[in-house]
Amino acid sequence: MEIEIATLGGYEEVGRQMTAVRAGEDVVVFDMGLNLSQILLRDDVETERMHSLDLIDMDAIPDDRVMSRIDGEVQAIVPTHGHLDHIGALSKLAHRYDAPIVATPYTIELVREQMGSEEKFGEKNDLVPMEAGETMSIGERVDMEFVNVTHSIIDAINPVLHTPEGSVVYGLDKRIDHTPVLGDPFDMDRFREIARDGNGVLCYIEDCTNAGRKGRTPSESVARRHLQDAIYSLEDYDGGIVATTFSSHIARVKSLVEFAGDIGRQPVLLGRSMEKYSGTAERLDFVEFPGDLGMFGHRRSVDRTFKRVMNEGKEDYLPIVTGHQGEPRAMLTRMGRGETPYELDPGDKVIFSARIIPEPTNEGQRYQSEKLLRMQGARIYDDIHVSGHLSDEGLYEMLTTLQPQHVVPAHQDLQHVANYVDIAESEGYELGRDLHTSRNGNVIQITE
Repeated sequence: MEIEIATLGGYEEVGRQMTAVRAGEDVVVFDMGLNLSQILLRDDVETERMHSLDLIDMDAIPDDRVMSRIDGEVQAIVPTHGHLDHIGALSKLAHRYDAPIVATPYTIELVREQMGSEEKFGEKNDLVPMEAGETMSIGERVDMEFVNVTHSIIDAINPVLHTPEGSVVYGLDKRIDHTPVLGDPFDMDRFREIARDGNGVLCYIEDCTNAGRKGRTPSESVARRHLQDAIYSLEDYDGGIVATTFSSHIARVKSLVEFAGDIGRQPVLLGRSMEKYSGTAERLDFVEFPGDLGMFGHRRSVDRTFKRVMNEGKEDYLPIVTGHQGEPRAMLTRMGRGETPYELDPGDKVIFSARIIPEPTNEGQRYQSEKLLRMQGARIYDDIHVSGHLSDEGLYEMLTTLQPQHVVPAHQDLQHVANYVDIAESEGYELGRDLHTSRNGNVIQITE
């Protein structure tokens, strides 16, 4: 059976992920993501109203026109989890393919909400939920399996295509977490079984975000203990405390909510994405929040909440807000600019339970946001976080566990992919033979 891989997006940057795998006459597309930095560079961009070709031209979504060169029919579109760099382009591109969108239940709900806001193209793809551990047929000779992985968002999977030539493992966006705060542990046992089954692993597409970072990525439980220590140390502080993290990081939001209550403060979630991700997780029973927890996304509702906090006393509340990357329109950035009813006083604490996504736009915006906060006298607690991606020892462990015949590095620019190439070459892989670096728009022939 002929196997080829089209590297459509995310092979020259962190963002706008999209990969197509053809096995014989059947094609599966993994991820259709957005490059957020290209959107943030333009204040006037409203993606819901834009045509896909315009977004392609500004490098905001993958250029999928190379799919016309793929000799097969798309049988499924499979977003691996709910981050926008993996689902953000579905509303612009998925309608071109007569295929269902297959994902885990939480991801499906986020996709449903995202596609429902689309103004340019109608929603026509069926949305099919599938749990981790389940398998579905793709054509006559290929099966697709979802393997549970742990990441900085709940309900994440690595899909595996089982073909007569061996398995193709799409391994983006995970860390090996045996003690997660929410959800099941990383399913390393299943990856070991896949490596031993049939013809083993034909090809492994690997996430290189943290390649070159020594050691092992810690568990989310480590971040939880670090966050607990930071918040408990502020129990006797009688001024304002504000926290920010990734809105999609439900485990981290859960910890923030719990620790706020432990020190006698009322947590409140503020910002559109904070309300969306946490509200969806609670509705689907992935997390249980206190019954009196407020979630407010609309700007007027947020400002009314800020006024109530100021009237009743900042010392009684812990707002958990959007803006961990310094996004210009996020809640924390507005607070830094003095554009909300919440007034920061000298000595007030701002907890960043997130790291900067390694991209120049984010780094510049985060620097500006922190500068504004400090100008108002805020004391900043930074980097209370663990990554959602494998570091060098995790990358090495996956490579030696799966022992794939071919490896394709992804999810980084070519400069940083070189760090992963070093790891693979140390295990006997050779560039151009069984180790394939690629650019967006290329097609890699694995078998003939």
